[in-house]
Amino acid sequence: MSDEKHHHHHLFHHHKEEEQPAEEVYYSQQPVEEAVYSETTVIADDSASDEYEKYQKEEKQHKHKQHLGEAGAIAAGAFALYEKHEAKKDPEHAHRHKIEEEVAAAVAVGSGGFAFHEHHEKKEAKEDAEEASGKKHHHLF
Repeated sequence: MSDEKHHHHHLFHHHKEEEQPAEEVYYSQQPVEEAVYSETTVIADDSASDEYEKYQKEEKQHKHKQHLGEAGAIAAGAFALYEKHEAKKDPEHAHRHKIEEEVAAAVAVGSGGFAFHEHHEKKEAKEDAEEASGKKHHHLF
């Protein structure tokens, strides 16, 4: 074989042929003794406001879903009452109307449960938004 080095390239183990020394970087033309430092501290509070906006958006989304759940519960409840009326009015198909009434009642209960769930999610998002803005402190008891 020859005197050439074999280069094996692996996914995580790269070998550099030569290590180059880092160049010296000058930040100022002044000697170190004459450098002036200031005591100014800049506080960027963008993360807190971004977090507050995120929680406000989440609260708005949960409010919207809560209203959809309420509307679904109202619509399904109204349909269940309609089917109950139809069962009395149309005795020939009464069994079918009673089944549809029960299904609509179950949908109304489920939709109401969803609205209730979203109401609590909305409250939690509102508390998180208040904590992020510093308006409210979390109470353990």
